[in-house]
Amino acid sequence: KVPTFTIDPADAKDFDDALSMRSLGKGLWEVGVHISDVTHYVHPNTIIDNEAVNRGTSVYLVDRVVPMLPEKLSNTVCSLNPGKDKLTYSTIFTINEQANVIEQWFGRTIINSDQRFSYQEAQKIIDGDDGPMKDILLKLHDMAQKMRSRRFDAGAFSFERTEVQFNLDENGYPLGVHFRESGTANQLIEEFMLLANRRVAEFIGAKKQQGQSEKTKTFVYRVHDKPDPDKIDSFSSFIKRFGYKLDNKSEGSLTHSINQLIKQVSGSKEQNIIETLALRSMAKAVYSTDNIGHYGLSFKYYTHFTSPIRRYPDMMVHRLLTAYLNGESSKDRVKYEKLCEHASKMERLAIEAERASIKYKQVEFMQDKLGQVFEGVISGVTEWGIYVEILENQCEGMISISNLDDDFYEYDEKNYCIRGRYQGTEYTLGDSVNVTVIKADLQKKQLDYALADEESRGPASANS
Repeated sequence: KVPTFTIDPADAKDFDDALSMRSLGKGLWEVGVHISDVTHYVHPNTIIDNEAVNRGTSVYLVDRVVPMLPEKLSNTVCSLNPGKDKLTYSTIFTINEQANVIEQWFGRTIINSDQRFSYQEAQKIIDGDDGPMKDILLKLHDMAQKMRSRRFDAGAFSFERTEVQFNLDENGYPLGVHFRESGTANQLIEEFMLLANRRVAEFIGAKKQQGQSEKTKTFVYRVHDKPDPDKIDSFSSFIKRFGYKLDNKSEGSLTHSINQLIKQVSGSKEQNIIETLALRSMAKAVYSTDNIGHYGLSFKYYTHFTSPIRRYPDMMVHRLLTAYLNGESSKDRVKYEKLCEHASKMERLAIEAERASIKYKQVEFMQDKLGQVFEGVISGVTEWGIYVEILENQCEGMISISNLDDDFYEYDEKNYCIRGRYQGTEYTLGDSVNVTVIKADLQKKQLDYALADEESRGPASANS
């Protein structure tokens, strides 16, 4: 009888998280974060579990999903489809008007989702349209924005990369490119998932065992190390040419400064390059039994609990939480560390596969555009040429240094540019250029461009 719903992308086939909410009176609210109880169905050391361990994660390619679990489980049995009783693992919070957690409870539940929203549908209601569960959505939106604001005040980063998406025909051929941007409906889900992940990690990680004050129970954390100072210095010197500055005197000033930078570059030609380089200057988040905290989120404790349909570490977390709620002793740390290392490796491979899939579709999309001229920005500089990203579709291609025949060009690694030896012409990271598409090689997933004209070049500075 508690209003319960899911919010997912319009094309989603598996729903692994749901929210519920009801008023408790006196300014208190009960908010439930309900996650598909995959481990009820998938038991350790079974064929399905062993295969899930090997895969580590689902892989989301442009035109298909390679699921971690059989589709009968991921899309049907475990998916929190509306109007059906579903088994879930829940975190139930009592939250006040300031969006602070007063009480919490973890355990297995049964839910029945009343409503399946797409992000677009939920966004319209948040933005003022009428629709089902309007009061609940607006209340949760208000809470999420308060939690989000506190998170950034505490030093979290606000990277929100634009996702490249394709309009595909029935054969998977790309007809167009568009960008998926997240709105406050995405933030609503994100904040409550972060809350559940953080509270579960804290519940185990901050709980000392009796008689062993220095040791916590073995658990799977999602950790993110501090950035390498050299990489930050290099990034800081690069953005100066665009008129931006970075204050990296302290950890607090660095996070605040990068967040300000991300706001400043929003909508500019150099936005994608600067955001990409900012991310590259950061450490990579990984899974580990050794909790060093999550630097990017500014959380002392963090795990992955909320997506067991598509990530194996979440299944490990569900099992460990169950064991410890049942009073069992700490599990084998060495065994779980090996599983964490494998999951981190498979996650990296999945990300590489997803990028290759996008690159393939971009080349396929550009095949019929040979000879056309596009406005772009230099996104990479190497000794063999310059990479240019077309602004309207983010399709990146290379201009070979051998095709620049008006001078002898040399690579200047320190200044992110190539420079003509005799005339001194420079092509620098972030410069605006017009390019002609001259080749689209699907086998190599590679686009070749040529400069369209000499008049097109100029710094994509903050003032341009």
